[in-house]
Amino acid sequence: MKKLFIVFSVLLFSILARADEGMWLPQLLDALNEKRMKSLGMKMDASDIYNVNKGSLKDAIVSFGGFCTGEVISDKGLVLTNHHCGFDAIQNHSTLDHNFIRDGFWAKTNAEELPNAGLFVTFIVRIEDVTDAVLKNVNNSLAENIRQSLVDKNAKQQLNEVKKKATRAPLSVLF
Repeated sequence: MKKLFIVFSVLLFSILARADEGMWLPQLLDALNEKRMKSLGMKMDASDIYNVNKGSLKDAIVSFGGFCTGEVISDKGLVLTNHHCGFDAIQNHSTLDHNFIRDGFWAKTNAEELPNAGLFVTFIVRIEDVTDAVLKNVNNSLAENIRQSLVDKNAKQQLNEVKKKATRAPLSVLF
């Protein structure tokens, strides 16, 4: 009887449980998610989060080193990120006498800041869905290796077109 109760409880809770998650593409927020987000309490418009032509929240979010995200919090370029994102740089500056990992570090002036060669941030200028262009002439009748070659070729062509217009243009697979 106890096992039956546990099984029934698990089944009941799994039916009632509902995941409301997923990736919300910034350029589609106004069309797909804004009403839902506002019903959950969002006070700003979707265009305040992502707007290609005007300032928006996307302008404060950066790619930190190409492996993490960060947020610009000052007009001087001060960026916050998670501890693990800067751990290697912190470790490289630490010595036995100055253990920044254990004790922390605070630069009171720009002159006191410690440089981190090779570490950079990248600002998002535009996010564009290029799925249709990348999947051009790709169909299920093609052999898998041919389909992949075509996708790779189309993706490279898209990247080359964007690189003509920008100094740095990563093409990311979002799914």
